[in-house]
Amino acid sequence: MPHFPVNHPARPFYRALSGLVGLYILIFGVWGTALTWGDPLFGRNGNWALGLRTNLAFSLASIAFGIVLIIGASRRTNLGHYMNLTAGAVFLVTSILMMSVLQTGANFLNFSMSTVIVSMLFGLILLGTGLYDKVGPHEDAEAERSRRNHPVAEIHRR
Repeated sequence: MPHFPVNHPARPFYRALSGLVGLYILIFGVWGTALTWGDPLFGRNGNWALGLRTNLAFSLASIAFGIVLIIGASRRTNLGHYMNLTAGAVFLVTSILMMSVLQTGANFLNFSMSTVIVSMLFGLILLGTGLYDKVGPHEDAEAERSRRNHPVAEIHRR
């Protein structure tokens, strides 16, 4: 079973970081939708928003992801933990898949190399924030903290 720190002291910072990523993605999506409104959904025009190439489909998906990330960052439950882990994986996988079809007709989200790099960066940030924003009861946090500070004692108890 993976080890996720419970009630990490820097959790508010990580929640704020994922909220900022969500806000950027939401603003990018709204800006991109305004630029590409009226174009084909999967158009391959040269539309750029906030330094990233986009089309209407990618802009609409960005609005949805931005809203989801902001909601996850605003909750003080494990919802944000799971949302950040999932969104981080989705961003990384999408960026790798879109990089593999960058110069082909299969580039249906109209990615450029800068979009791939930003998507990978956001995926890594979201995975990192997802690793450290798990919430749990005070007893679980204390048990995890004592295991971290005294790992030898835990081994001898088994």
